[in-house]
Amino acid sequence: MDHEADSHRTDLMTITRYVLNEQSRHPESRGDFTILLSHIVLGCKFVCTAVNKAGLAKLIGLAGETNVQGEEQKKLDVLSNEVFIKALVSSGRTCILVSEEDEEATIVEPSKRGRYCVVFDPLDGSSNIDCGVSIGTIFGIYMVKDGGEPTLDNVLQPGKNMLAAGYCMYGSSCTLVLSTGTGVNGFTLDPSLGEFILTHPNIKIPKKGKIYSVNEGNTKNWDAPTAKYVEKCKFPKDGSSPKSLRYIGSMVADVHRTLLYGGIFLYPADKKSPNGKLRVLYEVFPMSFLMEQAGGQAFTGKQRALDLVPKNIHERSPIFLGSYDDVEEIKALYAAEEK
Repeated sequence: MDHEADSHRTDLMTITRYVLNEQSRHPESRGDFTILLSHIVLGCKFVCTAVNKAGLAKLIGLAGETNVQGEEQKKLDVLSNEVFIKALVSSGRTCILVSEEDEEATIVEPSKRGRYCVVFDPLDGSSNIDCGVSIGTIFGIYMVKDGGEPTLDNVLQPGKNMLAAGYCMYGSSCTLVLSTGTGVNGFTLDPSLGEFILTHPNIKIPKKGKIYSVNEGNTKNWDAPTAKYVEKCKFPKDGSSPKSLRYIGSMVADVHRTLLYGGIFLYPADKKSPNGKLRVLYEVFPMSFLMEQAGGQAFTGKQRALDLVPKNIHERSPIFLGSYDDVEEIKALYAAEEK
């Protein structure tokens, strides 16, 4: 690749241009959604810079507080949370924000209110900051139907009602993966331009994968279908090759790999966490939305993940997501167990 020549090209598909193109397909659009997304993108750029400087800026030490999930908070979590809250409120297009870091939802003051609810995890996998493993921001967007006073019911909706979802991964490069309900696209931050460039157009997950991703340290606490499935991955009865295990322990990184290479990501319920560990609104829903948009599936062990109706904003759920055929297999094992 000739980077010198590349740097003079201005016909690159930036995320701004992509979103504006999408907007022009909807003549009735007022541009509110475009403005909201540009504020999310700005937040991602800011956090990306902060993450890259974390080791130098001594931001790594614990902030000394514990968040609502009982996790020790790193300073970068606190910073990222503030960045996104400010970016979203200042867009003037949001009415309710739900963050993994805040116990209560943020209701935006009337003068800055808009039609959208945003649910997000400002820095997922932040315990990995110290060792340089990829971490990321996950977000989902709902629209409020009526113009009344915003309430929690506006966000306690099934994931299938989301308008858009995405994540930004801060790793060897900064990658933003987005779906507005018409497929999935991946953008990579070009640091010299400060712009996200479309590098992965129309991502489709392979129908069947060769990788399974799960924390096998929890094996003794698993239910029968999960244990059977993982056993089958390692010792296939049909003469096929065993699947490879890849588990980073950072949901954004594990899901990103699954999306690009295929396979399955599992975070099942177990005896220790009977409701699973991952949060429905800002982890399970956005990732399940992206998986379905890319041609994969997402299943909770009982139902399609996007059909789940959360009862509280920090509710948890088991999740199995990835290639269509791989998720079919785990669904069959749960169906057999029911019988």
